[in-house]
Amino acid sequence: MLIPYLIAKIHRATVTASDLHYEGSIAIDEEIMEKAGLHVFQKVDVYNVSNGARWSTYVLPWPRASRGIVVNGAAARLVQPGDLLIVAAFALLDEKELNSLSATVVTMGPGNTIEKITATKL
Repeated sequence: MLIPYLIAKIHRATVTASDLHYEGSIAIDEEIMEKAGLHVFQKVDVYNVSNGARWSTYVLPWPRASRGIVVNGAAARLVQPGDLLIVAAFALLDEKELNSLSATVVTMGPGNTIEKITATKL
C-alpha cells in the first residue's frame, strides 16, 4: 500500500506578487526550490497562514536570489503581497522506502531569507 508522506516544505514564505492572468502555478525563487528539494512542475499544496485559504498547484522557477514567491492564475485571488504561506509536497511511498528518505523543511525569515533547513528521517 502506498501512503502519502511529506517530503518537502517551505514554511512561512512571504508572497511577493501575484498575477491573476497567468495560466496558473506558484513561482518560487530557484535557490529556495533547490534547498527544499522541489522540482519544476511538481505538485504542491499551498496553505495561506494569513487567511486560511488552501489550494493545490504546481511549481515554476522564479529568478535565483530574487527571493520571489509569486502566486499565479485563479489562486492569485487567495493572496495579497505580504501573506505568509506554507508550501508542502508529498510523495506516495511504500513503508519499505521510509528508512531511506528524509523530509526537508525550509523555514523562511523576513524578506524570504532562509533561516533554517531541517532534514528529518521518515
